[in-house]
Amino acid sequence: MNSVLSTLRVFEEVAVRQPIGVSELSRAMRIPKSSAQRCLVTLQQAGWLRIVDPERVRWGVTTKALVLGLRSAGEHDLRELAGPVIKRLAAETGETVFLGLRDGDEYLLIAREDSTQLVRVFLEVGTRVPLRASSAGCAIMARMEPSEVDELLKPGLEEFADSPVLTSEELRKEIARTVKRGYALDVSSWYRPHVSSIGAAVTNAAGRPIAAVTLAIPQMRYVRSQEKTFARMVVAAADEISKLVSSA
Repeated sequence: MNSVLSTLRVFEEVAVRQPIGVSELSRAMRIPKSSAQRCLVTLQQAGWLRIVDPERVRWGVTTKALVLGLRSAGEHDLRELAGPVIKRLAAETGETVFLGLRDGDEYLLIAREDSTQLVRVFLEVGTRVPLRASSAGCAIMARMEPSEVDELLKPGLEEFADSPVLTSEELRKEIARTVKRGYALDVSSWYRPHVSSIGAAVTNAAGRPIAAVTLAIPQMRYVRSQEKTFARMVVAAADEISKLVSSA
């Protein structure tokens, strides 16, 4: 029984401090590193934790707890709660809408409502995108504590396709702009070439960002004058989903 309790305590500590390494976890919990490591591996094998920073071996929680929590609270998962909302947003804008969860330092796409137009943005459900490389991630980070953002910006930059993600300095400025205007905007194709997007965070009852809604538009069809109209619709959709999550 003691080992079970220790493992649960490790899970709780990682959830609060993620991303976190075994040494830091050991110090925070005042337990041997070997014990902390065993608990981490057990939770990883069970699907509750994952390594979110392979270079420094830092750990974070998976989406399993969130999905189970939503189901136990309201017998619905996030896809079911948000489905009608993103479907309506796609119909009203004529563009593709994505819904994704924050999973450590990544954005995990869990639902997509396609545009009916011939040229449209497409990403497979299940795709993972670094938070720092998308408007959805920027929207999520804009609702996080500064210390959490600092941790996320420590890993080295990667490049995707022909478009490098923003540098840490550029991203901090973009996060500040996102906080000010209330939504994230990517018109420079950070992750996908020739794609513009507007993102807004979904929060839980405690006001923590857990997901994001993204409106994705081919650059050839993006019109700057429509930005504020589309942004209001995206923010309204994210707020509606947040309320559904909080009341589930």
